[in-house]
Amino acid sequence: MKKAILATKVGMTQIFNADGVLVPVTVLQAGPCVVTQVKTVENDGYSAVQVGFVDKKERIVNKDAAGKKSIVNRHGATQAEAGHFKKAGVSAKRYVREFKFENASEYALGAEIKADIFAEGDKIDASAISKGKGFQGAIKRLGQHRGPMKHGSKFHRHQGSNGACSSPSRVFKGKGMPGHMGCVKVTVQNLEVVRVDAEKNLILVKGAVPGPKKALVTIKETTKVEA
Repeated sequence: MKKAILATKVGMTQIFNADGVLVPVTVLQAGPCVVTQVKTVENDGYSAVQVGFVDKKERIVNKDAAGKKSIVNRHGATQAEAGHFKKAGVSAKRYVREFKFENASEYALGAEIKADIFAEGDKIDASAISKGKGFQGAIKRLGQHRGPMKHGSKFHRHQGSNGACSSPSRVFKGKGMPGHMGCVKVTVQNLEVVRVDAEKNLILVKGAVPGPKKALVTIKETTKVEA
């Protein structure tokens, strides 16, 4: 992976491309992200770049017994968050994520990753936590068919049979039933970057991106290229 950035979802709108064709786009406030740590094979067992996004007030940073907020690293040990950001020379950040860049060793502490890391025409994968739908029935949640709607049916929007009574005498795992819908990580692949505004740190992506407005969105170069 060579390109990645954190962003927040602003909303959807539409623009016209150079050919005058209307294109529905999602507006993303991408970066600037700050490098808070550069991980190496020698010290951490793998190569990656840790970035922070969105400033966080110092007074709302939780404290541990030693008076500093802790981050658990890959070895299970805790590291003071306040000291972690201070070492990198950056202010406290609300979101901290890692990207396994191929050129991770070329990044320095405090370096910024801005929206111009992507260009018009790039293909990306966008990941975010989807909108929460609450408790929903099997028709909306799983797309199952409804029963007869005539009078006396008593079976309209139920999930259907749960299985035979004598054999296997149980409900199979994965049986489609009503339940909680949404609030899960969703990734949409092969989205196209339509426009990049480096001055305002905006990336316009063709189509819809998961999550509500203000949601944290992870943008990476796509792993599957359409033929």
